[in-house]
Amino acid sequence: MKILICYFSGTGNTQKAAERFAEVFKTEYKDDVTLFRMENEFTFDVNDFDMLGIGYPVHAFNAPSIVLNFCKKLPQAKNKTKTFIFNTSGEPLKLNNISSLRTVKLLKARNFEVTNEYHYCMPYNMIFRHSDAMAYKMWSTAKLLIPLDVKEIKQNVEHRLDTVLMGSFIAWVMRCEHWGGRFNGKHYKVDENCVHCNKCVKICPTHNITIEDGKFKFGGNCLMCMRCAQLCGRNAIKTGWFNSWKVNGAYSFEKPTEEQKQIYNKMLTAAYEKYFEECDMRIATNYPSVIIPSVDQAQYLAAATQISDENKPEELTFKI
Repeated sequence: MKILICYFSGTGNTQKAAERFAEVFKTEYKDDVTLFRMENEFTFDVNDFDMLGIGYPVHAFNAPSIVLNFCKKLPQAKNKTKTFIFNTSGEPLKLNNISSLRTVKLLKARNFEVTNEYHYCMPYNMIFRHSDAMAYKMWSTAKLLIPLDVKEIKQNVEHRLDTVLMGSFIAWVMRCEHWGGRFNGKHYKVDENCVHCNKCVKICPTHNITIEDGKFKFGGNCLMCMRCAQLCGRNAIKTGWFNSWKVNGAYSFEKPTEEQKQIYNKMLTAAYEKYFEECDMRIATNYPSVIIPSVDQAQYLAAATQISDENKPEELTFKI
C-alpha cells in the first residue's frame, strides 16, 4: 500500500508522531510511505496513493491555518481515498477534539474520507514548559499508542474522536487565533542576546522573518508556531503579547536521570491523570510484557480477560 503522510510541525512534536506512523507502517506492514512537510511545495499526484494521513499541532482548538490552506489546495482525488488524522497538543482537554472539524469537511469535499482520528499529548511549546520527566512520559506513551492506532487503520476499524457540544461554533470562534497570530506576529522582536546567526529566518515555515538594512523584520504571516522562539539558541526572540508564555529550548525526550515532579492547577492535574490512566490501561492490555507501574494489576487482568482469543492483538515486533 502506498501512503502519503502530510504534516505540519511547529517545533517538532507532530513531526516525531508522523515519523513514528511512517516507521510502523513500513516495518510492520511493509507499506510504501512518503512523508511530506506542508510548508514545502506540494508536487505529488494524490491519485498515486492508496491512503492519506494528515498531522498537525492543535492551535486554539483548531488546525493551524497552514493546514487548512493545504487541505483547500489539495487536488481532487479520482477515487474516495481513506484518510486518517492525528494531532498533538500540550493538554488532554476534550476541546482538542474539535480541531479537526474544519479539516474533515475540506478533505471530504476533495474525496478524502476521514475514518480515523487520533490525539496525543506532547509537551507545550508555549504557555508553560513541561518538565523533562513529563516530556519523556508523553513521548513514551505516544510511541506505544501509535502502533496500536496503525493496527486499527490497517484492520479498517474506524476511530473518531468524541463530539463536543456546540463544537463547530466553538471552533469557529477560536479560529480568531489565525488572524490574531498574524497581528501579534508583527510585534515579535529580537533583543540584545541576538548574535545574528539568522537561524530564525531560515526555519520560519512561512518565511515571515526577513532582514532589512541589518534589522530583523517580522511580517504579517505569522502562525505563532513558536519555532523561532523555542529553537533560538540565545533566547533572543520576544513573542509580542504572549512573551510571558514563551517556552525556549528544545525538549530532549530522554529519560531524566533524577526524579522530577511538576505541579499543575487542579483541572490540568486531573486531566493528565485521566489521560495517562486510560493510555496506560490500553498499553498494558496490548503489551503484556510492558510493565506499567500506574496500572493496577487486578484491573489490568480484568481488562485483558475480556478480550476473546480471536480479537487478541497479534504480537508486534517493532521497536519500543
